[in-house]
Amino acid sequence: MASSRASQNFCANFSPPKMKDFVLTERLGQGTYATVYKGYKKGRVREVVAVKCIKKSSLSKTSSENLIREIEILKSLDHDHIVKLKDFQWDDENIFLILEYCSGGDLSTYIRRYKKLPEQVARKFLRQLALALQYIRARNISHMDLKPQNLLLESKDNLVLKVGDFGFAQYLLGKEGHDNLRGSPLYMAVEMFCSEAYDASVDIWSTGVILHETLFGYAPFASGTYDELELKIRSNQPIVIPSQPRISPQCRDLLIKTLKRDPKERIIFDKFFCHPFVDLEHAPRPECLNKAISIVTDAVKYDKEEEYGKAMELYCTALEYFLPAIDYEKDTEKKAAIRLRVKQYINRAEQLKFLQKQVKKKKLERRLSIETCAERLPGFTEVLKHAQQAEQFDDNREYGKALNEYYMGVELCMSILSTVPKSSETHTIVKTQAEQMMIRAEELTRYKNILNKENDMKSVISCCIQ
Repeated sequence: MASSRASQNFCANFSPPKMKDFVLTERLGQGTYATVYKGYKKGRVREVVAVKCIKKSSLSKTSSENLIREIEILKSLDHDHIVKLKDFQWDDENIFLILEYCSGGDLSTYIRRYKKLPEQVARKFLRQLALALQYIRARNISHMDLKPQNLLLESKDNLVLKVGDFGFAQYLLGKEGHDNLRGSPLYMAVEMFCSEAYDASVDIWSTGVILHETLFGYAPFASGTYDELELKIRSNQPIVIPSQPRISPQCRDLLIKTLKRDPKERIIFDKFFCHPFVDLEHAPRPECLNKAISIVTDAVKYDKEEEYGKAMELYCTALEYFLPAIDYEKDTEKKAAIRLRVKQYINRAEQLKFLQKQVKKKKLERRLSIETCAERLPGFTEVLKHAQQAEQFDDNREYGKALNEYYMGVELCMSILSTVPKSSETHTIVKTQAEQMMIRAEELTRYKNILNKENDMKSVISCCIQ
């Protein structure tokens, strides 16, 4: 009989509370003063949600303030990588936060399943976390409890990371210090544990710890006991980045810069967001596609105008935005369409690269041929001097002097051509040089005539006015 009553009490304690608009089922997690359940909205459309249930009787003054702050902050946030607050309700006994449901579990479970993650996967999660941090940072908000358990995955098939649990978050309002301890010791910035003054850079430290754990399977201060953990936190020794598994220099550099014990030496947010390993400018996000289209439009324009160098450069720049746009796009048909376009632009960029190489090769061959020709024919050196002097006068708009130099160069070329065989390579090089100077001389002559006509017209007008 006693055993039956105990069983009934156990079921009563752990059975989900009743809600008017939702049916609560399995328990997803248990915190200090809240329990999270999976829930279904009543009605024809059975929307799946996560419901965070807080017993009013369990709330202290501090936890009440945390809850109010969490609701206030979550209501103001709307971002792809932050868990959305859909609604909040209450009854006589409980307060309910109705949240976006993430079926993929949390990052902590994901790391335990795979022990350690490949660098590219770790980078993918880091960038998503960084995008969320950039968003809340722009709103002067700090999370202050970043850890793998608070980073949820949208689903097992769609590894989109979402930051949750803003219970310790707060608006900074320009304050440098805080007098109460927040967060989890394993992921907590050293200054939060060792001093009373800390600021938003604690989120940078926690991000570094999370990156370390994704790469190596454990946090830098991982310990068997709390006393051991405290000793490591209070130590003055710098964090040593493991040598295995091997990581890229950029990744190692970021770890070192985020895990500085002294917050004054720690990388600041702006430099963190543009660090080569984070590179939020090219992270998958909504803006990528529009930026890619804008750049590739200019590339096509230059391509049509046969300015292939500029076109190739812009095609390559556009691809740096198209690739994250593909990663971001959820619609399979749109994703396939972008991939097809990207393939076309890659092919065109490769064609232009080949053309550029051919042009450079021809220019190099021509320069070598001209140098050889100048060595064989001393008179041709004088031709090149006249051509160079003409170009300088041309650039300075001294068109009369430029014409004289071009004409002298052409005359020398004609003299040389009469002494070399027409079938020789030397004859071709000298003739080409003469033709180029003649073409520019004719252009300058036409331009001088136009200027003279304009001056004559001004003189006539001036006389008429007088």
